[in-house]
Amino acid sequence: MIGFVVVSHSEPLAHAAVELAMQMIHGDAPPVRVAAGADGGFGTDAVAIAAAIDELADADGVLVLTDLGSAVLSSELALELRESTQPVRISGGPFVEGATAGIVRAATGGTLDEVAAEAAGALAAKQPHGEEGAPAPADVSAPAVPADAAPSSAPASGDGDVIEREVTLLNPLGLHSRPASLVVKAASGHHPAPTLTDLTNGHGPAAANSLISLLALGAEGGHTLAVRAEGEGAAAAVDALVALIGGGFGESG
Repeated sequence: MIGFVVVSHSEPLAHAAVELAMQMIHGDAPPVRVAAGADGGFGTDAVAIAAAIDELADADGVLVLTDLGSAVLSSELALELRESTQPVRISGGPFVEGATAGIVRAATGGTLDEVAAEAAGALAAKQPHGEEGAPAPADVSAPAVPADAAPSSAPASGDGDVIEREVTLLNPLGLHSRPASLVVKAASGHHPAPTLTDLTNGHGPAAANSLISLLALGAEGGHTLAVRAEGEGAAAAVDALVALIGGGFGESG
């Protein structure tokens, strides 16, 4: 599993970011170390960062998350001071969003490349939806259906090992962070990753194993989603996701 070193000028800020990310984990969490503050106050310490990286020597790789530019400089110096040899990346993604997205992806078995990409693109979920002239979500591909397509109640259909079904989001807040993280967990282990397309707003498809892509759909309560999977076990993957989404994620209506 991929490990994380969270580098911040403020120790309380670092621990708060980690705590927020851990709220999205359902199962085993990846190893995380905090290297924050300097001399009992604000700042960063390259020696402490190097020590934190070395504590994760047994990880498959380490992603370093930083809050400000000088934290990046300290992290770069730490790479020269460390003694361990596992691959390490310094993320250029946003601090809080990147920590949440990266840690959730790592918890589902993502590689260092996948985890780093998820953290780097974490601002996609904050792009505005439904505004005139608003940019398209960065991590969600072009709509699979027209934006004005009417939701369908067609039964499950499949062509060989390709299965697609439709389901309505029942929970009032739609696909926000907590239910999206449950989708990521349910989709883990299936390759290629299942996809979700919002047939109501025309956004998608989005990879079901990517928290940021799912949030960028802007899927709200009452929207109809198309759940698609292919390959061995596609039917089981689609059934699991449809049951999860159709069950409202345990949230009251």
